[in-house]
Amino acid sequence: MLALDVGSTASRGAIYDANGSPVRPRAKVPHAFTTRADGTSIIDPDQIVREVTQLIDQLVDLTVGHPVAAVSLDTFASSLVGVDAQGAAVTPCFNYNDNRCADEVALLRAEVDEDRIQALTGCRFHASYLPARLRWLARTEPATVATVTRWMSLGEYVWLRLLGDTAAGTSVAAWGGLLNRHTGQWAPAMLELAGITEDQLNRIADPADGLSPQKGSKARKLWPSLKQAHWCAPIGDGYAATCGIGDASGSPVISLATSGAMRMLVDDPVGTGGLDLPRGLWSYRVDSQHSLIGGAVNDVGRATEWMMRELRLPDDAIVAAQLHEPPSAITPLVLPFFTGERSTGWVGSARATLHEVDFSTSALELYRGVLEGIVWSFQRIIDQLVQVGGPIASARVGGRVAAEAPGLLTVMADGLSLELVAVNIKRSTLLGNARIALDVVAPGIERTAVQTAAALRPDPHCVEFYDRRQLQLDRLYEAVVRSAQSAVG
Repeated sequence: MLALDVGSTASRGAIYDANGSPVRPRAKVPHAFTTRADGTSIIDPDQIVREVTQLIDQLVDLTVGHPVAAVSLDTFASSLVGVDAQGAAVTPCFNYNDNRCADEVALLRAEVDEDRIQALTGCRFHASYLPARLRWLARTEPATVATVTRWMSLGEYVWLRLLGDTAAGTSVAAWGGLLNRHTGQWAPAMLELAGITEDQLNRIADPADGLSPQKGSKARKLWPSLKQAHWCAPIGDGYAATCGIGDASGSPVISLATSGAMRMLVDDPVGTGGLDLPRGLWSYRVDSQHSLIGGAVNDVGRATEWMMRELRLPDDAIVAAQLHEPPSAITPLVLPFFTGERSTGWVGSARATLHEVDFSTSALELYRGVLEGIVWSFQRIIDQLVQVGGPIASARVGGRVAAEAPGLLTVMADGLSLELVAVNIKRSTLLGNARIALDVVAPGIERTAVQTAAALRPDPHCVEFYDRRQLQLDRLYEAVVRSAQSAVG
């Protein structure tokens, strides 16, 4: 099977066998978002169509003599593209961390009971979700909005251009904040709130619901060898990453990439009432039988890459050695919201702040302070996850930043007081994407075990320090972020 992943830094693809093992080298096409100080984060959707086309061209050439059973696609979550009657994009693709619609979030919170919305959709109001973005576009770009006949995610748009057929994968629909999580269908109340109608959206499809390349489509013309393949509706990258890192339902998974998340895949059949959620978490339905519960952190890889670039840190070995030293009270306190906060407070307008920094503060101390702030963000998610599923003693960890950021997992094990098992593979999102599709086209076939490192256990002495550190950061958050939000309100 052929798996495709459109992430924050590149589009990637790989060929897997029925066991879920890669059988050819991965292909990659780098890209970058256009970002600005006003919160803009966009990319040209047709650029992504070209990238995916290029990847399929390369990968299909490697499958000669071996029929491809499925083609699957995941993309970064909460993307949005406006499409006209001819199927052409009339807006850029908005990324989940484009927070120019933050003012609409405040208006929505004043207008509607947010707890009721979370009970319905599994989502709070936030700039990363579509109700606020659609309202902001209607207010700021009415002429453009008037030309839009359908709103869709980036993955839906890619398939529309290549197949002539498309659908919103259930997980993609859930990540946008417009899905009724109890029924798995579009929520009329949310569409009204967003100012759109259901005929402006695509149908919803589980991974088992295939798409059909239409006559005259690019897929039919360019890749006749894929004619019999099962084309999966696009899925969210968080769903794919969870399935690539974790093995079992109900086991927590930490994903450390450009952004980060802690998630658990749980049994949640449609029509059973759904889980009660604490305010800081989300619940995204991924198919008719399962949901993901958890929380997200906007800035993980973004923060570490910024520090490596701007702080002129020494080589990785020296940085890692410093982070294996016992934690210290002289490390600055950092609220790490470089592009706004998602879980657990949902303050999209928040920004990173540094505290207890003076002329003696070194670059390494500042680096450690940011990492401790990121870990504190995950601890706040855990504090609420245990309210849903009980105590958490261990978690699997994956994503490129787990390997790229020196010492991060040491700080994370101690700061979260968890046994961490790191997954020793690159591109776990691609693997999870493949596994989800293989469950459709090759059920019952044993999958290749994911290779892991030895468990990393927390140091009890460090745990005590980080328990105190968490209380300090909690107080700082209330004084800085919550007080600023209250002043705006």
